[in-house]
Amino acid sequence: MKKYGEIKSVQSFWTEYIPIHWQFNHLRTVFWERKENNDLLQETEILSLSAKSGVQRYSDKTHEGGNKAKDDLTKYHIAYPGDLIVNCMNVISGSVGLSAYKGLISPVYYALVIRNDNYNKFYYNYLFSLETFQKSLLPLGKGILIHESSTGKLNTIRLRISMASLNNVFLPVPPRAEQDQIVRYLDYKTAKIDKLISGYKRQIELLEERKLTVIDEAVIHGVDSSELKDSGTNWIRQIPKHWEMVFSKKLFAERKDKAFPDDEQLTASQKYGVITQREFMEREQRRVTVVMKGEDILKHVGKGDFVISMRSFQGGLEYSYVEGKISSAYVMLIPRKEKVYDEYFKWLLKSRPYIKALQGTADLVRDGQALRYANFAKIPLPVIPLDEQKRISEYIQSEISRIDSAIPLIQKQITLLQEYRTRLISDVVTGQVDVRDEAIPENEVN
Repeated sequence: MKKYGEIKSVQSFWTEYIPIHWQFNHLRTVFWERKENNDLLQETEILSLSAKSGVQRYSDKTHEGGNKAKDDLTKYHIAYPGDLIVNCMNVISGSVGLSAYKGLISPVYYALVIRNDNYNKFYYNYLFSLETFQKSLLPLGKGILIHESSTGKLNTIRLRISMASLNNVFLPVPPRAEQDQIVRYLDYKTAKIDKLISGYKRQIELLEERKLTVIDEAVIHGVDSSELKDSGTNWIRQIPKHWEMVFSKKLFAERKDKAFPDDEQLTASQKYGVITQREFMEREQRRVTVVMKGEDILKHVGKGDFVISMRSFQGGLEYSYVEGKISSAYVMLIPRKEKVYDEYFKWLLKSRPYIKALQGTADLVRDGQALRYANFAKIPLPVIPLDEQKRISEYIQSEISRIDSAIPLIQKQITLLQEYRTRLISDVVTGQVDVRDEAIPENEVN
Protein backbone atom coordinates (compact mmCIF):
# COMPACT_ATOMS: atom_id res chain seq x y z
CA MET A 1 0.00 0.00 0.00
CA LYS A 2 1.22 3.50 -0.77
CA LYS A 3 1.31 6.57 1.44
CA TYR A 4 -0.41 9.87 0.78
CA GLY A 5 1.71 12.38 -1.08
CA GLU A 6 1.06 15.38 1.13
CA ILE A 7 0.34 15.32 4.85
CA LYS A 8 -0.16 17.85 7.64
CA SER A 9 0.59 17.60 11.34
CA VAL A 10 -2.24 17.74 13.84
CA GLN A 11 -2.34 18.45 17.54
CA SER A 12 -3.57 15.10 18.80
CA PHE A 13 -2.61 12.56 21.44
CA TRP A 14 -3.40 9.61 19.19
CA THR A 15 -2.19 10.49 15.67
CA GLU A 16 0.61 12.76 14.49
CA TYR A 17 -0.56 13.68 11.02
CA ILE A 18 -3.35 13.21 8.48
CA PRO A 19 -3.52 13.69 4.69
CA ILE A 20 -3.48 17.35 3.76
CA HIS A 21 -6.94 17.25 2.16
CA TRP A 22 -8.59 15.73 5.25
CA GLN A 23 -10.21 17.93 7.85
CA PHE A 24 -9.73 17.58 11.60
CA ASN A 25 -12.92 18.69 13.33
CA HIS A 26 -14.56 18.54 16.73
CA LEU A 27 -16.71 15.50 17.44
CA ARG A 28 -19.73 17.79 17.88
CA THR A 29 -19.56 18.72 14.20
CA VAL A 30 -19.80 15.02 13.22
CA PHE A 31 -22.24 13.66 15.85
CA TRP A 32 -25.16 14.83 17.90
CA GLU A 33 -26.27 13.09 21.05
CA ARG A 34 -29.65 11.37 21.05
CA LYS A 35 -31.36 11.77 24.44
CA GLU A 36 -34.82 10.38 23.89
CA ASN A 37 -36.49 9.64 27.20
CA ASN A 38 -38.41 6.47 28.01
CA ASP A 39 -40.65 8.19 30.54
CA LEU A 40 -43.80 6.61 29.07
CA LEU A 41 -42.18 3.14 28.97
CA GLN A 42 -42.35 3.06 25.20
CA GLU A 43 -39.55 0.48 25.16
CA THR A 44 -38.68 -2.45 27.45
CA GLU A 45 -35.82 -4.10 25.52
CA ILE A 46 -32.53 -3.27 27.29
CA LEU A 47 -29.28 -3.05 25.36
CA SER A 48 -25.86 -3.78 26.86
CA LEU A 49 -22.42 -2.88 25.64
CA SER A 50 -19.01 -4.48 26.12
CA ALA A 51 -15.61 -4.20 24.49
CA LYS A 52 -15.71 -7.90 23.59
CA SER A 53 -19.25 -8.31 22.27
CA GLY A 54 -20.34 -4.82 21.22
CA VAL A 55 -24.02 -3.92 21.53
CA GLN A 56 -26.28 -6.80 22.54
CA ARG A 57 -29.84 -7.22 23.73
CA TYR A 58 -30.19 -8.49 27.28
CA SER A 59 -32.88 -10.89 26.07
CA ASP A 60 -30.17 -12.55 23.93
CA LYS A 61 -27.74 -12.85 26.85
CA THR A 62 -29.15 -15.83 28.70
CA HIS A 63 -25.81 -16.34 30.44
CA GLU A 64 -25.88 -12.94 32.12
CA GLY A 65 -26.63 -12.59 35.80
CA GLY A 66 -28.68 -9.88 37.43
CA ASN A 67 -32.36 -9.07 37.35
CA LYS A 68 -32.82 -6.25 34.88
CA ALA A 69 -36.58 -6.46 35.24
CA LYS A 70 -36.21 -4.60 38.55
CA ASP A 71 -34.55 -1.57 36.94
CA ASP A 72 -36.47 1.68 36.63
CA LEU A 73 -36.79 1.76 32.85
CA THR A 74 -38.11 5.33 32.85
CA LYS A 75 -34.55 6.47 33.58
CA TYR A 76 -33.19 4.81 30.44
CA HIS A 77 -32.84 6.46 27.04
CA ILE A 78 -33.97 5.05 23.70
CA ALA A 79 -31.36 4.14 21.08
CA TYR A 80 -31.94 3.22 17.44
CA PRO A 81 -30.22 1.00 14.86
CA GLY A 82 -27.16 2.79 13.53
CA ASP A 83 -26.51 4.79 16.70
CA LEU A 84 -22.92 4.69 17.91
CA ILE A 85 -23.25 3.64 21.55
CA VAL A 86 -20.51 4.82 23.92
CA ASN A 87 -20.12 3.84 27.56
CA CYS A 88 -18.91 7.08 29.11
CA MET A 89 -17.26 5.13 31.95
CA ASN A 90 -15.54 2.45 29.85
CA VAL A 91 -14.96 3.93 26.41
CA ILE A 92 -11.23 4.07 27.21
CA SER A 93 -11.24 0.26 27.38
CA GLY A 94 -13.22 -0.23 24.18
CA SER A 95 -16.87 -0.16 25.27
CA VAL A 96 -18.22 1.37 22.10
CA GLY A 97 -20.09 -0.01 19.11
CA LEU A 98 -22.78 0.50 16.49
CA SER A 99 -26.19 -0.73 17.52
CA ALA A 100 -28.19 -3.03 15.27
CA TYR A 101 -31.23 -2.75 17.54
CA LYS A 102 -33.78 -0.34 18.89
CA GLY A 103 -33.84 -0.49 22.67
CA LEU A 104 -32.96 1.10 25.98
CA ILE A 105 -29.52 2.22 27.06
CA SER A 106 -28.27 2.98 30.55
CA PRO A 107 -27.90 6.62 31.56
CA VAL A 108 -24.11 6.11 31.50
CA TYR A 109 -24.29 5.37 27.77
CA TYR A 110 -24.26 8.00 25.04
CA ALA A 111 -26.10 7.42 21.76
CA LEU A 112 -24.22 9.33 19.06
CA VAL A 113 -25.91 10.04 15.72
CA ILE A 114 -24.22 11.09 12.50
CA ARG A 115 -25.27 14.66 11.64
CA ASN A 116 -25.56 14.38 7.87
CA ASP A 117 -24.53 12.52 4.72
CA ASN A 118 -21.00 13.91 4.84
CA TYR A 119 -20.13 11.26 7.40
CA ASN A 120 -20.04 7.46 7.28
CA LYS A 121 -20.95 5.94 10.66
CA PHE A 122 -19.03 2.75 9.84
CA TYR A 123 -15.84 4.75 9.31
CA TYR A 124 -16.21 6.32 12.74
CA ASN A 125 -17.02 2.97 14.30
CA TYR A 126 -13.63 1.76 13.06
CA LEU A 127 -12.00 4.91 14.44
CA PHE A 128 -13.58 4.52 17.88
CA SER A 129 -12.28 0.91 17.98
CA LEU A 130 -8.67 2.09 17.91
CA GLU A 131 -6.88 1.54 21.20
CA THR A 132 -4.76 4.64 20.62
CA PHE A 133 -7.91 6.73 20.24
CA GLN A 134 -9.54 5.17 23.30
CA LYS A 135 -6.49 5.73 25.50
CA SER A 136 -6.23 9.35 24.30
CA LEU A 137 -9.51 10.00 26.14
CA LEU A 138 -7.95 9.19 29.54
CA PRO A 139 -7.20 12.83 30.43
CA LEU A 140 -10.90 13.66 29.94
CA GLY A 141 -12.12 11.25 32.60
CA LYS A 142 -13.14 12.21 36.09
CA GLY A 143 -12.93 9.52 38.77
CA ILE A 144 -10.67 6.61 39.72
CA LEU A 145 -8.44 4.49 37.50
CA ILE A 146 -7.13 1.24 39.03
CA HIS A 147 -4.30 -0.78 37.44
CA GLU A 148 -3.49 -4.46 37.80
CA SER A 149 -0.50 -4.73 40.11
CA SER A 150 1.34 -7.30 38.01
CA THR A 151 0.83 -6.16 34.42
CA GLY A 152 0.05 -2.48 34.70
CA LYS A 153 -2.92 -2.93 32.36
CA LEU A 154 -6.21 -1.20 33.00
CA ASN A 155 -8.34 -3.30 35.30
CA THR A 156 -11.11 -1.42 37.08
CA ILE A 157 -12.11 1.83 35.44
CA ARG A 158 -14.38 4.35 37.14
CA LEU A 159 -13.64 7.33 34.91
CA ARG A 160 -16.66 9.21 33.64
CA ILE A 161 -16.18 11.27 30.50
CA SER A 162 -18.76 13.98 30.07
CA MET A 163 -20.47 14.58 26.74
CA ALA A 164 -19.15 18.14 26.86
CA SER A 165 -15.59 16.77 26.93
CA LEU A 166 -16.27 14.26 24.16
CA ASN A 167 -17.74 17.00 21.99
CA ASN A 168 -14.37 18.78 22.02
CA VAL A 169 -12.40 15.71 20.89
CA PHE A 170 -10.96 16.11 17.39
CA LEU A 171 -11.80 13.54 14.70
CA PRO A 172 -10.39 13.17 11.19
CA VAL A 173 -12.88 13.92 8.42
CA PRO A 174 -11.88 12.49 5.03
CA PRO A 175 -14.08 13.32 2.01
CA ARG A 176 -17.23 11.17 2.11
CA ALA A 177 -16.22 9.13 -0.94
CA GLU A 178 -12.90 8.37 0.74
CA GLN A 179 -14.64 7.36 3.97
CA ASP A 180 -16.76 4.93 1.97
CA GLN A 181 -13.71 3.45 0.26
CA ILE A 182 -11.93 3.05 3.60
CA VAL A 183 -14.94 1.19 5.01
CA ARG A 184 -15.19 -1.07 1.95
CA TYR A 185 -11.47 -1.82 2.11
CA LEU A 186 -11.43 -2.53 5.84
CA ASP A 187 -14.60 -4.63 5.68
CA TYR A 188 -12.97 -6.72 2.94
CA LYS A 189 -9.56 -7.08 4.60
CA THR A 190 -10.78 -7.63 8.17
CA ALA A 191 -13.28 -10.25 6.96
CA LYS A 192 -10.42 -12.21 5.40
CA ILE A 193 -8.29 -11.83 8.53
CA ASP A 194 -11.19 -12.82 10.78
CA LYS A 195 -11.78 -15.90 8.65
CA LEU A 196 -8.15 -16.95 9.11
CA ILE A 197 -8.35 -16.31 12.85
CA SER A 198 -11.55 -18.31 13.07
CA GLY A 199 -9.86 -21.20 11.26
CA TYR A 200 -6.93 -21.19 13.68
CA LYS A 201 -9.28 -21.03 16.67
CA ARG A 202 -11.15 -24.01 15.27
CA GLN A 203 -7.86 -25.90 15.05
CA ILE A 204 -7.26 -25.23 18.74
CA GLU A 205 -10.81 -26.37 19.58
CA LEU A 206 -10.21 -29.61 17.69
CA LEU A 207 -6.90 -30.18 19.47
CA GLU A 208 -8.55 -29.58 22.86
CA GLU A 209 -11.28 -32.04 21.91
CA ARG A 210 -8.62 -34.53 20.83
CA LYS A 211 -7.00 -34.26 24.28
CA LEU A 212 -10.29 -35.14 25.97
CA THR A 213 -10.87 -38.04 23.59
CA VAL A 214 -7.38 -39.43 24.24
CA ILE A 215 -8.03 -39.34 27.99
CA ASP A 216 -11.53 -40.83 27.74
CA GLU A 217 -10.47 -43.71 25.49
CA ALA A 218 -7.27 -44.58 27.33
CA VAL A 219 -8.68 -44.63 30.89
CA ILE A 220 -11.63 -46.82 29.86
CA HIS A 221 -10.18 -49.13 27.22
CA GLY A 222 -6.45 -49.01 27.92
CA VAL A 223 -3.71 -48.55 25.34
CA ASP A 224 -2.83 -52.17 24.55
CA SER A 225 -4.74 -54.19 22.00
CA SER A 226 -7.07 -56.29 24.06
CA GLU A 227 -10.33 -58.17 23.78
CA LEU A 228 -13.17 -56.29 25.44
CA LYS A 229 -15.98 -57.52 27.64
CA ASP A 230 -19.14 -56.07 29.14
CA SER A 231 -18.25 -54.09 32.26
CA GLY A 232 -21.48 -54.83 34.09
CA THR A 233 -21.84 -51.12 34.97
CA ASN A 234 -23.89 -48.30 33.55
CA TRP A 235 -21.16 -45.73 33.05
CA ILE A 236 -18.67 -47.92 31.13
CA ARG A 237 -20.07 -50.22 28.49
CA GLN A 238 -16.95 -52.32 27.83
CA ILE A 239 -13.54 -52.80 29.43
CA PRO A 240 -10.52 -54.98 28.57
CA LYS A 241 -11.14 -58.63 29.33
CA HIS A 242 -8.59 -58.84 32.15
CA TRP A 243 -9.96 -55.78 34.00
CA GLU A 244 -12.55 -55.99 36.77
CA MET A 245 -14.99 -53.47 38.21
CA VAL A 246 -15.20 -53.13 42.01
CA PHE A 247 -16.84 -50.90 44.57
CA SER A 248 -14.86 -47.68 44.79
CA LYS A 249 -14.54 -48.15 48.57
CA LYS A 250 -12.10 -50.97 47.84
CA LEU A 251 -9.77 -48.52 46.12
CA PHE A 252 -10.23 -45.34 48.16
CA ALA A 253 -10.89 -44.66 51.84
CA GLU A 254 -12.38 -41.45 53.19
CA ARG A 255 -10.00 -39.27 55.19
CA LYS A 256 -11.63 -37.87 58.33
CA ASP A 257 -8.68 -36.06 59.92
CA LYS A 258 -9.23 -32.56 61.20
CA ALA A 259 -6.73 -29.91 60.16
CA PHE A 260 -3.28 -30.17 61.73
CA PRO A 261 -1.92 -27.14 63.64
CA ASP A 262 0.76 -26.35 61.04
CA ASP A 263 -1.41 -26.99 57.95
CA GLU A 264 -1.38 -24.29 55.30
CA GLN A 265 -4.70 -23.18 53.79
CA LEU A 266 -5.41 -24.85 50.44
CA THR A 267 -7.68 -24.02 47.52
CA ALA A 268 -9.27 -26.60 45.22
CA SER A 269 -9.95 -25.43 41.67
CA GLN A 270 -10.59 -27.07 38.33
CA LYS A 271 -8.03 -24.75 36.77
CA TYR A 272 -5.06 -25.61 39.01
CA GLY A 273 -6.16 -28.62 41.06
CA VAL A 274 -5.39 -28.45 44.79
CA ILE A 275 -2.75 -25.83 45.57
CA THR A 276 -2.00 -23.51 48.47
CA GLN A 277 -4.26 -20.52 48.81
CA ARG A 278 -1.17 -18.32 48.67
CA GLU A 279 -0.13 -19.78 45.32
CA PHE A 280 -3.69 -19.50 44.00
CA MET A 281 -3.78 -15.78 44.78
CA GLU A 282 -0.38 -15.27 43.15
CA ARG A 283 -1.49 -17.04 39.96
CA GLU A 284 -4.83 -15.25 39.78
CA GLN A 285 -3.47 -11.89 40.94
CA ARG A 286 -6.44 -11.45 43.27
CA ARG A 287 -7.27 -12.08 46.89
CA VAL A 288 -9.65 -14.75 48.13
CA THR A 289 -11.40 -15.15 51.47
CA VAL A 290 -8.94 -16.33 54.09
CA VAL A 291 -10.33 -18.38 56.98
CA MET A 292 -9.63 -16.49 60.21
CA LYS A 293 -11.87 -18.38 62.64
CA GLY A 294 -13.57 -21.71 62.98
CA GLU A 295 -10.44 -23.61 62.02
CA ASP A 296 -11.57 -26.50 64.18
CA ILE A 297 -14.02 -27.47 61.43
CA LEU A 298 -11.37 -27.49 58.70
CA LYS A 299 -10.13 -30.81 57.33
CA HIS A 300 -6.65 -32.10 56.69
CA VAL A 301 -5.57 -32.88 53.13
CA GLY A 302 -2.73 -35.33 52.68
CA LYS A 303 -0.24 -35.23 49.84
CA GLY A 304 -1.60 -37.64 47.23
CA ASP A 305 -5.24 -37.34 48.35
CA PHE A 306 -8.05 -37.03 45.84
CA VAL A 307 -10.49 -34.26 46.71
CA ILE A 308 -14.23 -34.10 46.03
CA SER A 309 -14.80 -30.38 45.66
CA MET A 310 -17.92 -28.28 45.34
CA ARG A 311 -17.43 -28.30 41.56
CA SER A 312 -16.61 -31.98 41.13
CA PHE A 313 -19.94 -32.62 39.45
CA GLN A 314 -18.73 -30.25 36.71
CA GLY A 315 -15.08 -31.17 36.43
CA GLY A 316 -14.33 -34.36 38.31
CA LEU A 317 -12.11 -34.97 41.32
CA GLU A 318 -8.99 -32.95 42.05
CA TYR A 319 -5.61 -34.42 42.98
CA SER A 320 -3.48 -32.83 45.69
CA TYR A 321 0.28 -32.66 45.34
CA VAL A 322 0.50 -30.76 48.62
CA GLU A 323 -0.46 -31.19 52.26
CA GLY A 324 -2.64 -28.70 54.11
CA LYS A 325 -6.14 -27.83 55.29
CA ILE A 326 -9.38 -27.10 53.49
CA SER A 327 -13.06 -26.43 54.14
CA SER A 328 -15.16 -29.11 55.75
CA ALA A 329 -17.40 -28.99 52.66
CA TYR A 330 -14.75 -31.01 50.82
CA VAL A 331 -14.20 -34.78 50.98
CA MET A 332 -10.70 -36.26 50.92
CA LEU A 333 -10.05 -39.72 49.50
CA ILE A 334 -6.98 -41.80 50.40
CA PRO A 335 -5.91 -44.12 47.57
CA ARG A 336 -4.97 -47.69 48.50
CA LYS A 337 -1.48 -47.74 47.04
CA GLU A 338 -1.42 -51.49 46.40
CA LYS A 339 -4.22 -51.04 43.86
CA VAL A 340 -4.07 -47.41 42.79
CA TYR A 341 -1.46 -45.71 40.64
CA ASP A 342 -2.19 -42.05 41.35
CA GLU A 343 -1.43 -40.62 37.91
CA TYR A 344 -3.82 -43.04 36.17
CA PHE A 345 -6.70 -42.26 38.51
CA LYS A 346 -5.92 -38.56 38.23
CA TRP A 347 -6.93 -38.87 34.57
CA LEU A 348 -9.80 -41.28 35.13
CA LEU A 349 -11.52 -39.21 37.81
CA LYS A 350 -11.54 -36.14 35.57
CA SER A 351 -12.59 -37.93 32.38
CA ARG A 352 -15.91 -37.03 30.75
CA PRO A 353 -17.52 -40.48 31.27
CA TYR A 354 -16.69 -40.36 34.99
CA ILE A 355 -17.98 -36.80 35.39
CA LYS A 356 -21.23 -37.83 33.71
CA ALA A 357 -21.50 -40.79 36.08
CA LEU A 358 -20.84 -38.52 39.05
CA GLN A 359 -23.58 -36.14 37.91
CA GLY A 360 -26.00 -39.05 37.84
CA THR A 361 -25.48 -39.84 41.52
CA ALA A 362 -27.20 -36.73 42.92
CA ASP A 363 -30.28 -34.92 41.68
CA LEU A 364 -29.87 -32.39 44.48
CA VAL A 365 -26.51 -31.03 43.30
CA ARG A 366 -28.37 -28.42 41.29
CA ASP A 367 -30.07 -27.30 44.50
CA GLY A 368 -26.74 -26.47 46.09
CA GLN A 369 -26.04 -29.66 48.03
CA ALA A 370 -22.40 -30.76 47.91
CA LEU A 371 -21.27 -34.14 46.67
CA ARG A 372 -20.36 -36.51 49.47
CA TYR A 373 -18.43 -39.74 49.87
CA ALA A 374 -21.73 -41.58 49.38
CA ASN A 375 -21.95 -40.18 45.86
CA PHE A 376 -18.44 -41.30 45.08
CA ALA A 377 -19.15 -44.76 46.49
CA LYS A 378 -21.99 -45.33 44.04
CA ILE A 379 -19.67 -45.47 41.02
CA PRO A 380 -17.74 -48.74 40.50
CA LEU A 381 -14.12 -48.30 39.42
CA PRO A 382 -11.82 -50.51 37.34
CA VAL A 383 -9.16 -52.72 38.92
CA ILE A 384 -6.11 -52.73 36.66
CA PRO A 385 -2.57 -54.06 37.16
CA LEU A 386 -0.39 -51.26 38.50
CA ASP A 387 2.14 -51.53 35.68
CA GLU A 388 -0.67 -51.14 33.16
CA GLN A 389 -2.05 -48.11 35.01
CA LYS A 390 1.43 -46.62 34.73
CA ARG A 391 1.62 -47.32 30.98
CA ILE A 392 -1.78 -45.75 30.42
CA SER A 393 -0.90 -42.62 32.37
CA GLU A 394 2.43 -42.28 30.54
CA TYR A 395 0.69 -42.69 27.19
CA ILE A 396 -1.86 -40.02 28.07
CA GLN A 397 0.82 -37.62 29.28
CA SER A 398 2.85 -38.17 26.11
CA GLU A 399 -0.14 -37.53 23.85
CA ILE A 400 -1.26 -34.49 25.83
CA SER A 401 2.24 -33.02 25.74
CA ARG A 402 2.43 -33.55 21.97
CA ILE A 403 -0.90 -31.79 21.44
CA ASP A 404 -0.08 -29.02 23.90
CA SER A 405 3.16 -28.28 22.06
CA ALA A 406 1.19 -27.55 18.88
CA ILE A 407 -1.30 -25.15 20.46
CA PRO A 408 1.11 -22.26 21.24
CA LEU A 409 2.30 -22.25 17.63
CA ILE A 410 -1.27 -21.84 16.43
CA GLN A 411 -2.00 -19.25 19.12
CA LYS A 412 1.02 -17.28 17.95
CA GLN A 413 -0.46 -17.12 14.44
CA ILE A 414 -3.73 -15.84 15.93
CA THR A 415 -1.86 -13.17 17.89
CA LEU A 416 0.09 -12.05 14.82
CA LEU A 417 -3.10 -11.79 12.77
CA GLN A 418 -4.85 -9.85 15.52
CA GLU A 419 -1.92 -7.45 15.76
CA TYR A 420 -1.89 -7.06 11.97
CA ARG A 421 -5.66 -6.38 11.98
CA THR A 422 -5.28 -3.68 14.64
CA ARG A 423 -2.36 -2.05 12.87
CA LEU A 424 -4.15 -2.16 9.50
CA ILE A 425 -7.28 -0.46 10.83
CA SER A 426 -5.20 2.20 12.57
CA ASP A 427 -3.06 2.94 9.50
CA VAL A 428 -6.03 3.17 7.14
CA VAL A 429 -8.44 5.11 9.37
CA THR A 430 -5.84 7.69 10.36
CA GLY A 431 -4.56 8.19 6.82
CA GLN A 432 -1.12 6.68 7.32
CA VAL A 433 -1.67 4.69 4.11
CA ASP A 434 -3.69 5.49 1.01
CA VAL A 435 -6.29 2.92 -0.07
CA ARG A 436 -8.19 5.08 -2.56
CA ASP A 437 -6.96 3.03 -5.52
CA GLU A 438 -7.12 -0.38 -3.85
CA ALA A 439 -9.30 -2.77 -5.85
CA ILE A 440 -11.94 -4.63 -3.89
CA PRO A 441 -13.80 -7.59 -5.44
CA GLU A 442 -17.46 -6.60 -5.65
CA ASN A 443 -18.72 -10.03 -4.60
CA GLU A 444 -16.64 -9.91 -1.42
CA VAL A 445 -17.85 -6.58 -0.10
CA ASN A 446 -20.37 -6.78 2.73
